[in-house]
Amino acid sequence: MSAAELDRAVQLLVGQVGHWEQPRWAAVAANGNMPRADLVHRLVQEIANLGADAEGEPRRVVPRLDNDLALPDQLRVVVADLVAANPEPEVLARAAAEVAATRSAL
Repeated sequence: MSAAELDRAVQLLVGQVGHWEQPRWAAVAANGNMPRADLVHRLVQEIANLGADAEGEPRRVVPRLDNDLALPDQLRVVVADLVAANPEPEVLARAAAEVAATRSAL
């Protein structure tokens, strides 16, 4: 798995949700019992955890911002941090799988 493939997966997800307004973020995800915003924030946290692990740094809680419309930007930032850490291809593959799974669950 390459950084470009992860970037493509993120672009697909952001393209799907980037135009959503608050009511769509608050709706329950198709595959689950949580709001879509919570599902995407969980993805952001998981990618941040992978990045921290790749850097050999402690994991930190990603803040849950008041405005769900910021979630696509948060995702882009944590993915950029992960890629900058130059992780093993397996880590990029895991991140891309998490992105794809979240995209299908929405």
